[in-house]
Amino acid sequence: MSNLQLPTTTITPPHLPSSYHQIYHPACVSPSPPPSSQSSPSSSPSPPPTLATSPSVESTDLTTNTCTRRTTAGDTISVHYRGTLLSTGAEFDASYNRNQPLTFTVGQGQVIKGWDEGLLEMCVGDKRKLVIPPEFGYGERGMGPIPGGSTLVFETEVVGIEGVGSEGVGDGEGEGEGMHVGDEL
Repeated sequence: MSNLQLPTTTITPPHLPSSYHQIYHPACVSPSPPPSSQSSPSSSPSPPPTLATSPSVESTDLTTNTCTRRTTAGDTISVHYRGTLLSTGAEFDASYNRNQPLTFTVGQGQVIKGWDEGLLEMCVGDKRKLVIPPEFGYGERGMGPIPGGSTLVFETEVVGIEGVGSEGVGDGEGEGEGMHVGDEL
C-alpha cells in the first residue's frame, strides 16, 4: 500500500476577492477583545456574578465510516463544505461549487474555532453538520457576506487526511465505504 499524497491548496479560493481571504486567515479568526470596562467607585456592593452557559458547536453526524485513523489536532485535512446562515438559510460559500476542497491543519487556528473543534474525530468520507454560534465563528464583526452575530451552518465532508491512505478507512481489513481523495463527488 502506498501513502496517498494530498494536493496542497491555498486557503484563499482563487475566485474570491482578495479581501475574502480573511475568513480563513489565522489573524482574523480570533475572537475580538472584550470592550474595556472602567470601574467607577460605588458605595453599593457589586451583584454576584451570573453563571452563563457557554455556547458550543453543535454537531450531527450525517454519514459515518469505520476507520482505524480519525482526524486529530495537528492533522492536515481536506474538507468539502457548504456554508449557510441559520437565520435565512442563504448559502454564503461552498467548496463543492468550486470542486476544490479546503485543505488546512486542524486545531492550529487557520480556520474558525467552530471548525477546529467540530472536525475532530472524523474518518475520511464522514459527513457532519456543524451549527456554529458567533463566538465560534466570526463574532459580532461580520465577514464578507456573513453579517455580524451570525450563527453558521456547515455541511462538511472530510475527503482526506494527509499521510493517511485508504488503509486508514474501514475495519483494517481493506477498503471502507465513503469518499477518498481522487473519488468523484
